[in-house]
Amino acid sequence: MRRRIRSFHASRWLVALWLPSVAIAAVPRYPLEDFLATTAMRGAAFSFDGKRVLVASDESGVFNIKAIPVDGSPAVPLTRSHDDAIVSPSAFPRDDRFLYLQDDGGNELHHLFVQGPEGPPRDLTPGDKLKANFLGWSRDDRSFFLSTNERDPRFFDLYEMDAGTYRRRLVFRDQVGYEFGDLSRDRRWLALARARSTTDSDLILLDRASGEMRNLTPHAGEMRNEPQAFSPDGRWLYYLTDEAHEFSLLARIELASGRREVVEKLDWDIDFAAFSPRGRYLALGINRDGRTEIRIRDFASGAEVPLPRLPAGEITSIAFSRDEASLAFYLNGSRTPSDLFVLELGGTEARQLTRNLSSRIDPRFLVEAEVVRFPSYDGIEIPGILYRPLDATPAARVPALVFVHGGPGGQSRVGYSGLIQYLVNHGYAVYAINNRGSSGYGKTFFAMDDRRHGEVDLDDCVASKRMLAATGWVDPDRIGIMGGSYGGYMVLAALAFRPDAFVAGVDLFGVANWVRTLESIPPYWESFRLALYREMGDPATDRERLRRISPLFHADQIRRPLMVLQGANDPRVLQVESDEMVAAARGAGATVDYVIFDDEGHGFVKKENQLRGYRGILEFLDRHLGGSAP
Repeated sequence: MRRRIRSFHASRWLVALWLPSVAIAAVPRYPLEDFLATTAMRGAAFSFDGKRVLVASDESGVFNIKAIPVDGSPAVPLTRSHDDAIVSPSAFPRDDRFLYLQDDGGNELHHLFVQGPEGPPRDLTPGDKLKANFLGWSRDDRSFFLSTNERDPRFFDLYEMDAGTYRRRLVFRDQVGYEFGDLSRDRRWLALARARSTTDSDLILLDRASGEMRNLTPHAGEMRNEPQAFSPDGRWLYYLTDEAHEFSLLARIELASGRREVVEKLDWDIDFAAFSPRGRYLALGINRDGRTEIRIRDFASGAEVPLPRLPAGEITSIAFSRDEASLAFYLNGSRTPSDLFVLELGGTEARQLTRNLSSRIDPRFLVEAEVVRFPSYDGIEIPGILYRPLDATPAARVPALVFVHGGPGGQSRVGYSGLIQYLVNHGYAVYAINNRGSSGYGKTFFAMDDRRHGEVDLDDCVASKRMLAATGWVDPDRIGIMGGSYGGYMVLAALAFRPDAFVAGVDLFGVANWVRTLESIPPYWESFRLALYREMGDPATDRERLRRISPLFHADQIRRPLMVLQGANDPRVLQVESDEMVAAARGAGATVDYVIFDDEGHGFVKKENQLRGYRGILEFLDRHLGGSAP
């Protein structure tokens, strides 16, 4: 449910009817086991000598850390968890030790661990009911930074930990609810963000020498400001802002004088800006119409560093080696999951280190995502990502799913989704809608659903049915709705408030009772709580409206089949939400399939659970929408 602020782009409509048909004699139906034989990877960090890249991989069935040699040699497993996911690897700069995060059964209470070539891992943040974050290394490589909420579950205090002794010292005690931005290389300046709403925040600068805190972005009205990084010389603070612009641009402020400069301004959001370890390069991430675009510049000259020609897809994340000679990145496409590449900066060729798509799947029989826009019920242009089965034709029309992302304020992006490709391969068109209120299309579009959730955004989902029917190859009488988290709420809202709009719905850990959810958000969301209340409503003052938009209190209106999937350890949408929703819908006579995973949280990361859950989704859809025809 946590959101990042993105933006709106008004461009010409791309109507699904215009998409070309694909002539395929016979499309094989791949079993779910083949899709789950594909490996997912997260995070990337070069080893101290630059010879290996550490990644989190679910090849074993659970996310573990492994080292992938840059020369193409076989990967080496470094951890062997059988139960809980291990993620976010970071290598020590001078030896073979590494850091990682691990929670307990998806409860999101991550601890920071260190592990070396010998001996068991060590929990650097022991204790009950605390959450830790890794925040990066110091410039001299002798220490690293982390935060924990052990003192007060609402606030994260910043610590510096010695890389040799693991002794730590307090850098900053938070008693307000700030978001950490960056610490200058001389440790004098600390950049923070203070959010008032999801569209309004300030940039706060702490002078650790004097203790003075300054608001660098005082303003009237609403304006989003987010710190990114201090320049290598400590002269500038780089930050994202949407001041006087529809999109997030990159600016910088001179600490000594307060002078501001615009660094990069586009008609799309800039998502992030980061310096390489020694400060030679500045990397930018751009959200261009649901696709990620990476730009790297030489900081001294400002010249853009050319990247080599690559296979079809987009670079989704990057990591520099400590000596800044090499770059590791993931390349992701609609038909291929994220694969790891390495590149010598200044070189013309990148080396592919992984091929993560299952060898049992021919990518020719997967589908390319298409950005498709349509005019909604009131004329507002709504973007989304359309996946068309290869064998869909006007003579052989297929069922369809409107797929709603999480949030509120998330965004469906172009890229590989094993679940979506599995459903499309079995005969279902999928339209991943970016309804109003989604990020990535401008601050005006982003704010269009504020205090109108489950109403204006839900009607966008209903309106998308007209676009799907107009393709000629979607059966208008067999359209369902599916989504997770906030998208799961939209599924429940659709079946309760627009009971005849969709034939069936699949809810993955969706909110059923906004009053309870907003009252029970995790305490470590304190920095975000008031912002969420201002967008969704405060349960202390907006209780009546929140009950009105909560499907639980309108379950008697549900007439169409519903499937609910829930993790027992979910800290964001508690299991009781789904328990009560299922009981209420069944009590009103609705057909409901209910699946609970005892060892998962807000999302299902273990392959054995994905096998059970995703297979159940397809069986449910086949019963009620009639797909999977050979």
